[in-house]
Amino acid sequence: MTTPLIALTWTDHVTGRRGHLVVDRLIRGVSSGGLRMRPGCTQEEVAGLARGMTMKEALHYDPRARYIPLGGAKGGIDCDPRDPEAYGVLVRYLRAMRPYVESLWTTGEDLGLSQDLVDRAAAEAGLISTVQAVYPLLDDEAAARRRLCDAFAVEVDGIGLDELVGGCGVAESVLTALDRAGTVYEGTRVAVQGFGTMGGATARFLSRAGLKIVAVADIKGTVANPEGLDVEALLAARDAHGAVDRSALRPSDRELPGEDWLAAEAEVLVPAAVSYAIDMVNQARITARWIVEAANMPVLAEAERLLAGRGVTVLPDVVVNSATNAWWWWTLFGDLGADGDAAFAYTRRAMRGLVERMLTRAESNGTTPRAAAHALAAETLPLITERFGTYR
Repeated sequence: MTTPLIALTWTDHVTGRRGHLVVDRLIRGVSSGGLRMRPGCTQEEVAGLARGMTMKEALHYDPRARYIPLGGAKGGIDCDPRDPEAYGVLVRYLRAMRPYVESLWTTGEDLGLSQDLVDRAAAEAGLISTVQAVYPLLDDEAAARRRLCDAFAVEVDGIGLDELVGGCGVAESVLTALDRAGTVYEGTRVAVQGFGTMGGATARFLSRAGLKIVAVADIKGTVANPEGLDVEALLAARDAHGAVDRSALRPSDRELPGEDWLAAEAEVLVPAAVSYAIDMVNQARITARWIVEAANMPVLAEAERLLAGRGVTVLPDVVVNSATNAWWWWTLFGDLGADGDAAFAYTRRAMRGLVERMLTRAESNGTTPRAAAHALAAETLPLITERFGTYR
């Protein structure tokens, strides 16, 4: 584990709440990583996320593409995003971090924050954009900014393309694992924790592929139906934070305690909400064959070792949820245009290739998928840094 290049903590002079920024490394002088807001967020958590971003960037390196990976970074604010003071804290945090966002840290939405909210707060803090640090690396800045703006304006079935590509990548990770195991899609059961941008989109893509979403957990608890939930109805009934209006439930749907998603009779679990959701104690409730990390760092290392010992495979976050970040750069650098079908096709192809490489390496080395992903990133980083330079 390396020491990050930058690790700092900020204290809000109005509320006393704290925020963190960790830059793991710079490549071509720039880093990439979202900004999260949740109560209890720590610098240690943000540092782990920043290291993960370095790996996500490296894993998507393709020397034939226009997109050149950046370094990894992450921001975090210790505040409940539902708190009436949260927006003011966000604006003041971004104002304090303005020199970093302007020069070396590109950021965007993460847990607790939507891209619209981050963009509004960034403008109020005096920033041109949350990704303006990358503009000097673009061949044609004006064309690239128009392309990204046009892509964010694309809607698919009434939902923004930017809200869907990450879930498309998670779903393709699941489908790749099922294909390698010879498991048919139809009727394969899935439980999802978190029904915001990532969890909701993942559920939608998996449901449309024929899988059965049997449990969804949000801040209010778990909604379950062994015959399958009506995913589209639940998506239509959720609020901005991913909480589902229970009046939209059918008579056959059941309301259960929040932790019951872990014990759902399902082949696949998708933790798509908070970090550290699966620990050494509650992992014992899991009977699923696969855990697919749509959230960042949802499975503690000790829990993963216990799960592996009883045949549960964890597909790691550094691969599974990497499509959202990659889509930004594919679009901005010009590998993709503002087209939903093209974006989904590109995402599926890239994610399937990456998951295949990871699982093949894990099988050949007799390791976990996480260890295989780390090994692949470790092999790629020197190629990137030798070609483009790095600061550690």
